[in-house]
Amino acid sequence: MPRRVEPVPEPPGLPVVHAVARYEDQVRAMLLAHKERGALALGAPLGAALAGAVLAGPGAPAASGDTPVLLVPVPSARGAVRARGHDPVRRIALAASGELRRRGVSARVLGVLRQRRPVADQAGLDFQQRQRNLAGALAVVRGAGRLLAVGSVVLVDDVMTTGASLAEAARAVRAAGGGGPGRGPSGAGAGGAGEGAVSGVPERTGREGARGRRDGAAEGDALLSSVPTGGAAAGGAGGVLGAAVVAASPDAFEKCRN
Repeated sequence: MPRRVEPVPEPPGLPVVHAVARYEDQVRAMLLAHKERGALALGAPLGAALAGAVLAGPGAPAASGDTPVLLVPVPSARGAVRARGHDPVRRIALAASGELRRRGVSARVLGVLRQRRPVADQAGLDFQQRQRNLAGALAVVRGAGRLLAVGSVVLVDDVMTTGASLAEAARAVRAAGGGGPGRGPSGAGAGGAGEGAVSGVPERTGREGARGRRDGAAEGDALLSSVPTGGAAAGGAGGVLGAAVVAASPDAFEKCRN
């Protein structure tokens, strides 16, 4: 079942985060297969799991809620998206949005975050190094503040380790007016206003995409079984409600057990 997770130490500005599973064993293998090996069919079960984490969050809307849930993916570097041939977090977010709508929850994906400067690969970096690497790295595209104002923002990612990426994403959204007063620059990016994809790179097709669909179809049932089937309690409108991820580091599950 989805539960609140909290990294130790916790980065400043991190919203409440909910995750479905620990980032280990089969779940880790699924996420890596989807992200790095083109197992695109895994996007559906991973998205359903992410939807469960969204519904477990604070103030998540009931099926009858009028305020839309705005799923804002944490962006990958454009080079990584090109190398992979797809944007895995956006793919999972779109699947989660579809699952939420099937449950009667108004939801949409707003891919409005961009990297405003190059960042190093996060793999192998510790907590402090990740904070320095990501500080001020994200921005909301110009004009997107009005889009963020019409619903309740839930930041989404596939995995949380130290929480640095989600904290930086929350800072950028708040600075753009999507979550109340924030510190730092306005967060206006160089891109135009919009709510589209983080990247225009097409999905993988042909033999590699077909292999991903076959591989993905054979996995994911265990993760789906942990997702709740009902809505959560209705909450307030607007602002950053929290964050949701498919998986989090095992240590993040130890402090919060609700």
